[in-house]
Amino acid sequence: MRNRLPIFVGFGLILLASVGGGVWYLSGSSDRHETVSDGTAPEALPDTLPLPPEMPRIADGPDYDRCLTLLRNDPDEAMRFAQAWDATGGGDGARHCIALAMIGLGEAEQAAERLERLGGSSRAGSIARAQVFGQAAQAWMIAGDANRAYGAATIALTLAPQDSELLVDRSVILAALRRFNEAIEDLDAALALEPERAEAWVLRAAALRRLDRVDQAVQAVERALTLAPDNAEGLLERGILRQLRGDVAGAQVDWRRAIELAPDTMAADLAQQNLELSEMGPARR
Repeated sequence: MRNRLPIFVGFGLILLASVGGGVWYLSGSSDRHETVSDGTAPEALPDTLPLPPEMPRIADGPDYDRCLTLLRNDPDEAMRFAQAWDATGGGDGARHCIALAMIGLGEAEQAAERLERLGGSSRAGSIARAQVFGQAAQAWMIAGDANRAYGAATIALTLAPQDSELLVDRSVILAALRRFNEAIEDLDAALALEPERAEAWVLRAAALRRLDRVDQAVQAVERALTLAPDNAEGLLERGILRQLRGDVAGAQVDWRRAIELAPDTMAADLAQQNLELSEMGPARR
């Protein structure tokens, strides 16, 4: 499925970046990296969720279409429209639009709670309800509660167990909780469904690295870059792995390429930070 709100701009840099505190300190083992261990979402999360071309639909009709359209550019107006619609019997569609507008307005926790209630009470089909629980999981991550996000994502997968997108999403949440072995299990399940998903291979590499399974991580990231040679997140990750193996020059090449390919992104910011640290030399780190 593709009609979902992505957890992040990009596809899960939480696993690449935030589990390690945002910057990978470039000497010694990965144990020197800062970690997130309390189940909270990392600082790298955006304040709002970017909207895809088509959002999951739990209702139909012109009012629902208009509200979803307003969400893309004006969440304040979308909220006003949805509340007025809800007051006149808008039902699931109005409630869905209110919750999504709340995310856009920075009220992620309240939005997550509303989305969970909607997913539980709606008479829509299991696939649509799974998407709503998936959105709740994403909102919980923005709100800083990875444990609640995991619960919502698990309900979503109970409703749609073959949804590779939801599997990837839950793997990202599991990584935030430092449950890397379980994250890999979800990624393996996603890759069994879609073996050419480059982003899932990148995430798998990052999780393996966090378990100090560096050789396997290298194999995973090389697979990702075979599928998508210009994948900036893959280049960021391969640079980290090259640095860990002592190939500073190779790491710098990858990070410079990531910056070139995806300027003004989280991947580029992290690559730049790593590049600057590596150029300082061991005595300065």
